Amino acid sequence: MIRQVRFDKKQRVVDELVRRIESGLMEDGFLLPGEHQLAQEFNVSRGTLREALAELKRRKYIATQGGVGSIVTFDGVALDQRSGWAQALADSGAMINTEVLRLEAVTRPDLLSRFGTDQFITLDRRRRSTEGTLVSLERSLMPATGGLESLPRVGLIDNSLTITLAAYGYIGERGDQWIGAEPLNAVDAELLGRAEGTVFLKALRTTYDRQNRFMELVESLLDPVHFRLHLQFGEAK
Repeated sequence: MIRQVRFDKKQRVVDELVRRIESGLMEDGFLLPGEHQLAQEFNVSRGTLREALAELKRRKYIATQGGVGSIVTFDGVALDQRSGWAQALADSGAMINTEVLRLEAVTRPDLLSRFGTDQFITLDRRRRSTEGTLVSLERSLMPATGGLESLPRVGLIDNSLTITLAAYGYIGERGDQWIGAEPLNAVDAELLGRAEGTVFLKALRTTYDRQNRFMELVESLLDPVHFRLHLQFGEAK
């Protein structure tokens, strides 16, 4: 009986996702929400959800994205960063509170030759765990064009930068990310409530959209107590 119930739940997930795909609600190239979000939506376990996704993959309704050899984890849980840190943390089930420190227009002459503009919108956010510990500081730069220049006035949609960018036609397609480590300077140390010189992971990610337009440059300082870099190599057998 338990096995039958699990099969029914899996089939319900499969049928609904097939309906969304075939109806055009999920177009080709659509990025599925994370496991945590989908499992909550369908009220199923992650195990059941993974079985449903495996069935959809077998039937060629969905495909996994290759070329991602390294991932960042938060407290051991893999983060899918394609939708940004905030969404990745939410999808992982992590209980994190986000605070917006700054959302305003800035001029960056040093980036003119790289991105063809020196006018940007900056969004600075820091995140803390439910215990109150500050675990990350993130600074995002977006081009002040295509409607994004209004963000300081109108704010984010649903408090989500990913949703906001998509609403203005910016959907991430490709990019690169560098991850290293460096000691916190005085300003960042104060914002993170740490001693100056404390070593944090530093991630620098550049994203371009489906029209090959620059859409976001993100610098993230990550507490190494919680964040890890996980490298995968070779083919699974």
